[in-house]
Amino acid sequence: MTSPARPQLATGDRVALLVPGSTTYLDAVLSLLARGVFPIPLDPRLTPHERDRVLAGLDPTLVVEDEATLAALVDPGCRRRLPRGRPMHVTSGTTGTPKGVFSGLLGEDDARALVAEERDLWGFAADDVNLVLSPLYHSAPLRFAMGTALAGGRVVVPGPFDPARVTAAIVAERPTTMFCVPTHLQRLFAHWDAEGWPDLSCFRLVAHAGAPCPDAVKRRLVEAFPAGSTWEFYGSTEGQFTACRSEEWLERPGTVGRARPGRRLRVAEDGTIWCAVPDFARFTYYGAPEKTAAAWQGTEFTVGDLGRLDDDGYLFLDGRREDLVISGGVNVYPLEVEQTLREHPGVEDVAVYGVPDEQWGQRVCAAVVGTAAEADLATYVRERLAPPKRPKTWSFLEELPRTLTGKVLRARLPR
Repeated sequence: MTSPARPQLATGDRVALLVPGSTTYLDAVLSLLARGVFPIPLDPRLTPHERDRVLAGLDPTLVVEDEATLAALVDPGCRRRLPRGRPMHVTSGTTGTPKGVFSGLLGEDDARALVAEERDLWGFAADDVNLVLSPLYHSAPLRFAMGTALAGGRVVVPGPFDPARVTAAIVAERPTTMFCVPTHLQRLFAHWDAEGWPDLSCFRLVAHAGAPCPDAVKRRLVEAFPAGSTWEFYGSTEGQFTACRSEEWLERPGTVGRARPGRRLRVAEDGTIWCAVPDFARFTYYGAPEKTAAAWQGTEFTVGDLGRLDDDGYLFLDGRREDLVISGGVNVYPLEVEQTLREHPGVEDVAVYGVPDEQWGQRVCAAVVGTAAEADLATYVRERLAPPKRPKTWSFLEELPRTLTGKVLRARLPR
């Protein structure tokens, strides 16, 4: 069987990647960026309905859905070449409308500064071995893998997260770094308690983000891994805000740290967090100038999160965006799920929200007004929504609690 012909791509083109993560995936991303082509990493589990909706505003030149086409994108020596921008990750924000976060094509100085910022903060080096726990279509794990590869290090992608598989990789590969979300830590600790703990002395960096980390999990993390190796950071698809050693967190429980080097934080009177960034970290929402304008004030941007700064510049979050649900470290935007459910003929009204869950951080729930049965709705969302977005708990009400202006009173929804 002959290999697929190398796709013809030009500077500024966009390539949607709908395949599972692997080292080939990583090399394809680096090859595209070195050529000034922008990969769009997407969940390969997206239903056709979701995929069409996401890609409608991004106009990709190529959509990759198989490993052979992915491999054809890889250039020899891609890990020694300079990326000319960032991957175009997609975020829905609070609008429920997918938006591509676009860095634009960077000049050589800005491109080098982008790579150097990550290298200097996290200390990526040629002797690093990065263990990938999360899907590479997410921005944080891909950023850590890229930083390791560009420094000459090795990247290990064991496959979909499974505590036994991760443990085997730790034993066999002796990784020095990994990015994780709190759900990963909870599942790993439970597995190790039951099956025995591996030697974790190989780690020099364990960074977590993506969702609030329970205090007990955080303290156990600090105890389990080598002193000084554990970090938390706060950021978004759009950009990074803070970094925090766990030792700093122990002194100020609840903080997500101070501004990363080269950045400055400000909290407005309404509690909105703003972050000033260097030129190489600027972004636009692709094809959405009005949304871009709303996100920026001069050199500062916001994603609408709320927080407060103490006298020493440490940031504390007062809440993520009002209706955002973070389940297993994955952002789930209720409006997107609601819009899908409202297309069902048996749904008259619906509200989607999160409730605390010991395993996942938050569980996606739906309160429905209408004639649809739970089994029908479960089948309906299985055909239209990726697994993290599907409600796990359904409630059926005569009407939704609302304010006089029509806003759903989410605190009054069934818990």
